[in-house]
Amino acid sequence: MAARPVQPAALTIAGSDSGGGAGLQADLRTLAKLGVHGASVVTCVTAQNPGAVSAIHPTPAKVVAAQLDSVFGSLPIRAVKTGMLYSRPIVDAVADRLAKRSRLPLVVDPVMISSSGTPLLKPNAATALAKRLLPLARLVTPNLDEAAALAKRPVREPEEMREAARAIHERFGCAVLVKGGHLKTTEAIDLFYDGREEFLLSSPRAKRVSPPGTGCTYSAAITAFLAKGEPLPKAVERAKRHMAEAFSAVYRVGKHHFLG
Repeated sequence: MAARPVQPAALTIAGSDSGGGAGLQADLRTLAKLGVHGASVVTCVTAQNPGAVSAIHPTPAKVVAAQLDSVFGSLPIRAVKTGMLYSRPIVDAVADRLAKRSRLPLVVDPVMISSSGTPLLKPNAATALAKRLLPLARLVTPNLDEAAALAKRPVREPEEMREAARAIHERFGCAVLVKGGHLKTTEAIDLFYDGREEFLLSSPRAKRVSPPGTGCTYSAAITAFLAKGEPLPKAVERAKRHMAEAFSAVYRVGKHHFLG
């Protein structure tokens, strides 16, 4: 009998999206598409669709901790990403477990506000994220608003992305990918900086569609390539190409569009 194929495993720690476009659903779909087994820790159950978030129910911190212990106790996780963490007890539970596994590459997507404008991270949780989780990260992937919050300065144009990336790296010691999807530019431009290497990534901007879960998918793709052994800059470059492919395969469900 031929040996069964072995897949690398990655862990996503995030909220569940009942609409299926973002959060854990987007993460697990992306990991599977890229040939990585996805384990998951549910931090919140949300009632949402691509247009609105109507309810958020955070998972008790002790249940988050139990999920983490269960996954790490059995699966050979090679990379981890975090998404929506919502409350300080959840951030603390995650940081406690990940601090014991500091060699694992950690991608932090600092989810603060939904695409529909709903706050997804409480103020004291944002403080805990900065103090406890970001110092453990290999990479943080803020959008413009999140980069402004982390760098404590406006981020509205490419040069300000560069300044913010350097400020975030200096503050937390991790690599930074500032996502410029909300810039008013002809192409979607992102900036990577790790203290040694800096480069821009660009791709054609999607026309007339704004599917949910783009940030989740992007950070999950980076995590997948890290789990497959790629160095961080290469993982980011390959994830950017994956995003271009996902946008080229956007499909429609009812009146909403989703990444392919």
